[in-house]
Amino acid sequence: MRKAALVAHVCMSVGWLGAVAVFLALAVSALGSRDEVIVRAGYVAMDVATRYVIVPLAIAALATGLLSSLGTTWGLVRHWWVLIKLALIVVATAVLLAQLGPIGALADAVTGAGLAGEQWRRARVSLVVHSGGGLLVLFAATVLAVYKPRGLTRYGHRRTARGPRR
Repeated sequence: MRKAALVAHVCMSVGWLGAVAVFLALAVSALGSRDEVIVRAGYVAMDVATRYVIVPLAIAALATGLLSSLGTTWGLVRHWWVLIKLALIVVATAVLLAQLGPIGALADAVTGAGLAGEQWRRARVSLVVHSGGGLLVLFAATVLAVYKPRGLTRYGHRRTARGPRR
């Protein structure tokens, strides 16, 4: 069961990372393009991808990560790298959810109703900045998961001193 939870977590996390990389590519191309068709297609595609791929993968990665950590010797609060990774993923998910409105507003704007002028430019740049930052956060979480830096939390030290549960 632990291996299945780990496989699910790795698949969801890698999927999330890849989907954000594609989102960033769309955001950069839509921001830099003067072709109205590319701009429209880009923002509509970003909206659909975010709602139906990126958000579900983010929530699934968080849920499977929690499940995996509770079923392994790493635990959820024993090691600093696990806590830091959890914090990164929670923050990344919260920022993602907060960006649903602006992403939807840009998709609405290119399909007829919406933003204009400076507000339009700021919203477009924001998508590039947030997706680039999100990609860096997900990369950092991946590095932590692979390298597993040493260091027990206070709880981890107490658990280690008491020995394994019976």
